[in-house]
Amino acid sequence: MTATELSTYRNSRPNRGLPLTVLAGEVDIWHAALDRSPIELERMIRSLSANERERAARFHFDRDRNHFIAGRSILRDILSRYLACNPGEVRLTAGAHGKPELAAPAGRLLRFNLSHSTGVALYAIAHGREVGIDLECIRAELQYDDIAEKFFAPGEIRRLRELPPDQRIRGFFNCWTRKEAYVKARGQGLSTPLDGFEVSLAPGEPAALLSEDASAAFPPGAKPSDLPQWSLADLHADPGFVAALAVEGIPPILETLEWAPSRDMMTY
Repeated sequence: MTATELSTYRNSRPNRGLPLTVLAGEVDIWHAALDRSPIELERMIRSLSANERERAARFHFDRDRNHFIAGRSILRDILSRYLACNPGEVRLTAGAHGKPELAAPAGRLLRFNLSHSTGVALYAIAHGREVGIDLECIRAELQYDDIAEKFFAPGEIRRLRELPPDQRIRGFFNCWTRKEAYVKARGQGLSTPLDGFEVSLAPGEPAALLSEDASAAFPPGAKPSDLPQWSLADLHADPGFVAALAVEGIPPILETLEWAPSRDMMTY
């Protein structure tokens, strides 16, 4: 089952009280910068779990390590605003295929996903339905033809080639982010192959899931009426970036919020 992009944006409400709430028909999109000062990073790492600190220590490059620390700490801070707790008290786990999620009982209702690229991060928060988000920095030097041939479905490769040359790089990143967001929303890892389904990709064309892999969409014994509908949407992104959202169910109302440290984070 597919749905075209019908999501709408509304102005963010920066003065919403705590704890924050996200309704069933909404998805909150948080934007954050991952380049933080040494003082901020020293405070941020205190909110991480022992496992997250171990993961951070394994990064070879300082920039990658600092972005991981900032990204996870900001995630904890955002989730804490919905859960009415301190960032360090947020309990994170992973699904069967490694998708990050909240531990029960909070994870039964509040769902999230995150993506980051070259120092910019986006976080999606939803209520009671799966969500996936992807953010990519447009790199004009990328050999996108080779990547498309390896990972895209035949129809996507054909439609990418039919675009005017000056639109192909944008078409490639439209396709890539929409496919990645959908795979992340499903939470099934590599069992949902990128060439097993098709999405729209032409610049200016609404984001849409055009077809699904039959084996992934219709597991044994399932009826079409039992399966979730998936909606895709392009997201407002910084200049030079492309971002997409996939969400279970009908197209949501999207609310954008700019992250800034909470009082709880400042006290760590």
